Amino acid sequence: MRPDSRHRAAVVGTGAIAAAHAQAIREHPDRVRLTAVVDLDQERARTFAEAWSAPAVAPDLTALLAAGDVDLVHLCTPPATHAPLARQCLEAGVHVLVEKPPTLSLAELDELADVSRATGAYVATVFQHRFGAGAVRLRAMTAAGELGRPLLATCETQWYRDAAYFEVPWRGRWETEGGGPTMGHGIHQFDLLLSVLGRWEQVTAVAARRSRRVDTEDVSMALVTFADGTVASVVNSVVSPRQTSRLRFDFELATVELDHLYGYTDADWTVTPAPGHTVRWPVGAGSSGHGGQLAAVLDALDSGSAPPVTLDETRRTMEFIAAVYASAFSGAPVRAGEIGPDSPFARRMNGTGAPWEAVRAR
Repeated sequence: MRPDSRHRAAVVGTGAIAAAHAQAIREHPDRVRLTAVVDLDQERARTFAEAWSAPAVAPDLTALLAAGDVDLVHLCTPPATHAPLARQCLEAGVHVLVEKPPTLSLAELDELADVSRATGAYVATVFQHRFGAGAVRLRAMTAAGELGRPLLATCETQWYRDAAYFEVPWRGRWETEGGGPTMGHGIHQFDLLLSVLGRWEQVTAVAARRSRRVDTEDVSMALVTFADGTVASVVNSVVSPRQTSRLRFDFELATVELDHLYGYTDADWTVTPAPGHTVRWPVGAGSSGHGGQLAAVLDALDSGSAPPVTLDETRRTMEFIAAVYASAFSGAPVRAGEIGPDSPFARRMNGTGAPWEAVRAR
């Protein structure tokens, strides 16, 4: 038995989001420690390791896994590398916490699920907005019926990314990013929407490339129906100068709203009771940062269970993304379960091809 019982974590990929993972590890010093850092740029890896007190820098993931000093890999690399690197970790018996989007397609996600079942190692997707105190409270109140039936919801991720942002070679390309704002930006907001409202049944969507010189869309909109009859609209954009991340849930007894940008605290929630009703919504401390999700991951690993957000849960969100693209590019509504393994939209999010790709080819 190791003398130090804490989980051993490594950060693979030291781009901007890696600092959030290192900070999350630092927030739980009695439960987890950062043992190593990996990046293709060795100098950048050494700088990151020094900044976050990691004792080792490995030249690549293969060397990291061979050294054996890791239980949990925080995968912060570009999207196209997620599936092969996560598979490598699973085959070594190491759990993975992977940044969004977890894979480029439903097919890749299903393949990871097969490997996870075979090896007993787990993959969890970073959907940290699920773990803020307000989201946890809203799901509990919804499940208990304290707000009445959900009737209507709106979900808006209207961000701004300029031309310089897309100069990074892997951004804005189907084969390396998987999609545009539907895949890589709005995913946090509508994942939270889905976690509250449950099973979606049908999506009718449009997607367009309005401004940015990219292969993918830069805006999308979807109308969604849920199993209980709730209806919702979802907007994703990277062309909106006034940026916002906004969720609104209209229940029978109250409207619950979340208005923030890249992360929220309890202060960002507002509740408006219906006339004649009162709603108890205590405001406390807590945010939607990576630390909250890591705590839940560590709890699960300690108990020997699958850490959140599991691949089964993640699949519902990834299937929603595929349905948005399938509906937008086919011009028809798409129902849950309709995108089978033989569908082109299971293998790649642009499926049969975006309309602007056909225009460019002529």
